[in-house]
Amino acid sequence: MLWSMNDVRSLRGNTIVVTGSNTGIGFATAKLLASKGAAIVMACRNQEKGERARAHIKAELPHADLRVVRLDLSSLASVRECVAEVNTELDKIDALINNAGLMMPPLQRTADGFEMQFGTNVLGHFAFTGLVLPLLLRTPNARVVWLSSVAHWNGRIDFDNLNAERGYSSWRAYAQSKLGDLMLAYEMQRRLTSAGASLQSLAAHPGGTQSDLSRHNPFLRVLNVLSQPFTQSTDAGAMPSIRAAVDPSAKGGEFYGPGGMTTMTGPATRQRSSRRSHDAAVAMKLWQACEGLTGVRWL
Repeated sequence: MLWSMNDVRSLRGNTIVVTGSNTGIGFATAKLLASKGAAIVMACRNQEKGERARAHIKAELPHADLRVVRLDLSSLASVRECVAEVNTELDKIDALINNAGLMMPPLQRTADGFEMQFGTNVLGHFAFTGLVLPLLLRTPNARVVWLSSVAHWNGRIDFDNLNAERGYSSWRAYAQSKLGDLMLAYEMQRRLTSAGASLQSLAAHPGGTQSDLSRHNPFLRVLNVLSQPFTQSTDAGAMPSIRAAVDPSAKGGEFYGPGGMTTMTGPATRQRSSRRSHDAAVAMKLWQACEGLTGVRWL
């Protein structure tokens, strides 16, 4: 059965946090969920851009309930500041969609010295999720959705080079980060199941979507233009995350993406993932590495 926004019940009374929601898939995710009545917290690195995105949605949906908080996932200090604000303003979180991410920038370091893609895509989200965990746990049947990518199939967790201290390939680092997000989603669900919690952890990937994620790489920008006939809109790319977050039939530990022949376009359906993504021993080691690097220990 095809699944669409028509299948989404009213979300009035639900509070959903979307990271990286000022542009691309995150913006589409926030807009579509707001159209169903959810109160959306737009967690954005740039406050001004976040406010502009909020204004764009409000122009289309005047009654949308939207607030912007500053969240720079490349800074653990910013993560903690954002969590302090969220804890003051919210009494629950029904869904957290870990959408924000970087794709294939030149070698850069976060404020804490981590390789930028691993530091932002993986460590930033790990720390943020752990620190807002009490709000999630107090909300019955809440969900966390980790945005991965088809690139995870090429990913390997290189514990000897997590921070690119022994060489850097932007593609390998990106694939590693997206595999890392997926493995953390699965490991989180294993831990939630052991704890008997109603909170669920799922993952999603957007397929081939026309967004500005490739802005750091000239080759990818050209490829993005050439591949337009074989990609989908950001609204379509948002659907796997949305289904994972709000479809009552979706369950913890599942992975959603486009259901077309190449899994790059099409309606959101349950997907399989690589064998490496299901390696529980590596996932546990990655979780412990994230705890050590961020200083955030949870579950």
